[in-house]
Amino acid sequence: MHSALPPSTEARHSTPLRARALRIGVILALMPLALGGCAVFRPIPQTRGSLIEKDDYAALKPGTSTRADVLDALGSPTSHATFNDNVWIYVTMVTSPTPLSFPHVDKQQVVVLAFDNGGVLRSLDTLHKKDAMYVGMVGDKTPTPGSHNNILQELLGNVGRYNPMSNMSSFGGSQGPLGSSIGTGNGGQGNSLP
Repeated sequence: MHSALPPSTEARHSTPLRARALRIGVILALMPLALGGCAVFRPIPQTRGSLIEKDDYAALKPGTSTRADVLDALGSPTSHATFNDNVWIYVTMVTSPTPLSFPHVDKQQVVVLAFDNGGVLRSLDTLHKKDAMYVGMVGDKTPTPGSHNNILQELLGNVGRYNPMSNMSSFGGSQGPLGSSIGTGNGGQGNSLP
């Protein structure tokens, strides 16, 4: 079998094809390793608030435990009820970061402790994520007092307000270098020397 090209020309044409095939093979072999490395970096859960487990508040008995017992077992509360200092609230939330979004809530727990006026624990309630009520944001906007400018007024509103002498003080401040309000660099007042 005879080739139409001389032997040196055949070697030149087959080498780039082999090199290209080798490059593609290496890329295909390394791609699963590169993509597999992405699975190693999982978001680390973040605990927010008071970390309270069932064992922590299992020792608290309504009718016998006092505020001091609760402080010893659970620590200071996350919050108090708005209009009742006898209601203590402990909030625990475990979140994981979500790219380009708010953190995802993995676990949420609220422990509500109610005391009587004597400081004795009356009730202990535990609320979870499923007990939460969604509160939607109102889409209305609060108007600000003042003028309502259109785009042209916004763009041209500062024309004529520029004063190149307003920041010319050598000592920085609104008064000139002599400490008076006369002369240059005093905020644009009396732009002449005495």
